[in-house]
Amino acid sequence: MVMANEHLVTLDRISVKVIGHGPDVVLVPGLSSSRDIWAASAARLKDLYRLHLVQVAGFAGEPTRANAQGDVVAPTAEAIDAYITGNDLAPATMIGHSLGGTIILYLAEQRPDHIKRALIVDALPFFGTLMGGPDATPETMKPIAEAIRTGAHNMSPAEHQRMMATMAVSPQDKQTMEAWGRASDPSVVARATAEDMTLDLRPGLAAIRTPITLVYPDYTPLGVPAGVMDKSYRAAYAAAPHINFVGIQRSLHCVMLDQPEQFQMALDSFLGER
Repeated sequence: MVMANEHLVTLDRISVKVIGHGPDVVLVPGLSSSRDIWAASAARLKDLYRLHLVQVAGFAGEPTRANAQGDVVAPTAEAIDAYITGNDLAPATMIGHSLGGTIILYLAEQRPDHIKRALIVDALPFFGTLMGGPDATPETMKPIAEAIRTGAHNMSPAEHQRMMATMAVSPQDKQTMEAWGRASDPSVVARATAEDMTLDLRPGLAAIRTPITLVYPDYTPLGVPAGVMDKSYRAAYAAAPHINFVGIQRSLHCVMLDQPEQFQMALDSFLGER
């Protein structure tokens, strides 16, 4: 299937904005996020690459469509895989932030022949450890996940404020993330969060053949001592056999917003690999 330089593809669980020309790169945003999280990178890369900017149905104003009920994460991952294979992009070069990175890691385990290489930005192989600690398991996280899924656990204003404090350094970027969150469908977000909390990809790490570059923040703007996050992320991905670690200094979760020059260097280095 030959695609024009710029157009929008709308499917049941995703839409994909295709821009630019050159080698294909697929970019996936995170929970409640817009594909515009990649705007600065896309503007810089579109003359060198054909970019496939994914938007998940139900996030940041995208209509819910097939994500209106049931699971979100795994079916969306399968929808992205179907887009990749259906448009002859496999094995694909993929970039994902947060939940988008989780989706790519899932595909690296489930569809190893469909991904050539992956850049994952601040995603863990088991999200549940963030709330449940290092000893968390899918079983121990199920009650919390179910409460989120059913709406029995609604984030308090204090919890929301603490979460937003980890997203980005500048007030303007935090406002952008807030706006995307308000425009997201609450049910889709709740179900995706619950699913993510019990999706443990750690057992499959050792078998991943896809070369991975992990880009992660140091969280020092929140007072985390320098070097702490290096140890944490390296421990989380210790079983992955083909991984390159790239720490971004003085950054929070949205490293591409906090430190665009550092992220640009990491991105260019990743894309320059063959």
